[in-house]
Amino acid sequence: MTLADALDLADSVTDVARAAGGANTLLLEQGPRGRHVRADNTDVPGARAALSEAGVVDVPVVRVLGAGATAASVAHAVAGLGAGLVELVVRDVGRAEETVAAVHAAGLEARVLDASTSPTGPVDLLVSTVPESVAGERADAWAADAAAVFDVVYDPWPTRLSVAARAAGRPVVTGLDLLAHQAVLQLRLMTGASVDVDVVRGAALEVLASA
Repeated sequence: MTLADALDLADSVTDVARAAGGANTLLLEQGPRGRHVRADNTDVPGARAALSEAGVVDVPVVRVLGAGATAASVAHAVAGLGAGLVELVVRDVGRAEETVAAVHAAGLEARVLDASTSPTGPVDLLVSTVPESVAGERADAWAADAAAVFDVVYDPWPTRLSVAARAAGRPVVTGLDLLAHQAVLQLRLMTGASVDVDVVRGAALEVLASA
């Protein structure tokens, strides 16, 4: 089941989930007419929180590798961090239409670029939503062009892209950071309880270390 499929299972959809075109959280609520399912998306605020935590708070131009559901959520996350333009670097330009629509829904300009042309030029943030095997092929070049890097992959870690970014002195946000922040938000939605993000991140790191 995809994030987009989750919307069809819900009786109501939050504004952020609808705009992003997908939900990663389904909440079962009891209403006057029985059980009610509400769809929400914690990837959007989770990504924004992970970036802000790393000091990445002003990103007018964002380059995103890939154009799937995560790319759409990222577009809405960076809309709250001063973004104006999102470049979508894809292997199949014809399959980026839905993500372009999500970028436009976030109030941002979208530019679709063919990955085979190796797009270059400075950007404020590079976001990789593609496998390590894909992003790693041009890790040094991608990192050199970006003021900050957000690699949503967290296993295997470190990725070649994250290593290249750190070697270049760039701030690096990881997929584990995103996972932890969105999980904290999910817990709050489901139980009303709060937990420190470092507790969640630490537990995840322990699991990865023992795998």
